[in-house]
Amino acid sequence: MGSEDEPDVRKFRTLFLSDIHLGTRGCQAELLLDFLRHHDAEKIYLVGDIIDGWRLKKTWYWPQTHNDVVQKILRKGRKGADIVYLPGNHDEFLRDYVGTHFGGVEVVDSAIHTTADGKKLLIIHGDQFDVVVRHAKWLALLGDWAYVTTLATNTWINIVRRKLGLTYWSLSAWAKLKVKNAVSFIGKFEEALSTEAKRRGADGVVCGHIHHATMHDMHGTRYINTGDWVESCTAVAEHEDGTFELIRWTRLAERQPSRPDIAAASRSQAA
Repeated sequence: MGSEDEPDVRKFRTLFLSDIHLGTRGCQAELLLDFLRHHDAEKIYLVGDIIDGWRLKKTWYWPQTHNDVVQKILRKGRKGADIVYLPGNHDEFLRDYVGTHFGGVEVVDSAIHTTADGKKLLIIHGDQFDVVVRHAKWLALLGDWAYVTTLATNTWINIVRRKLGLTYWSLSAWAKLKVKNAVSFIGKFEEALSTEAKRRGADGVVCGHIHHATMHDMHGTRYINTGDWVESCTAVAEHEDGTFELIRWTRLAERQPSRPDIAAASRSQAA
């Protein structure tokens, strides 16, 4: 099956992308463009922090690849995909436009998505449930500075890895899972979002914000985090039968001798 200008595009009912952070040097725009060339969907949810307004306010950084990402997503909309944008904390300036459409993109604060098998999922970025972001923004900005510094180091590491023919690897993601307080925060965040989904009468939640891609039912409801395109290079897809898949895209597919094999190695399946 094919669409756009590639013969081997995987077609889904729904795609969920978050935390792309366009406008930062840590954004893996090239890998995301490659992912978008090989994946398509009837509906695409952009689950916050697509554009990093915090970073752009300080230093303007917008290379051609970042513009290409925007154009690729808008082109999917022109070709018939429904695109829904849910702003996060880094692109909170777009919350002033909730309820409007621009360029074929609908901007909403949160949404309820009904899956092919009738389940209802709350779609929300998740920063609303991060106490640091809500009540101590200065601390969040300090953390953002440290995070950007780590990503700068990460960029050089991956330049070397790419020259050696290795896949993308995230220093910041590795460090996050080694710090006890970070692991504790992730657990509390997941529990809070799962509780909110139950409160709204949903069967689960799809969110972003903490850059930790996962799918599980540990808190009595389905919890899905889309991850990001800075650390994990992940997206979540809904198949036509309502099953969900977490896709990791850490190597450019067109550089490999066999694209289907690479695609299979780059994704992890979950119901």
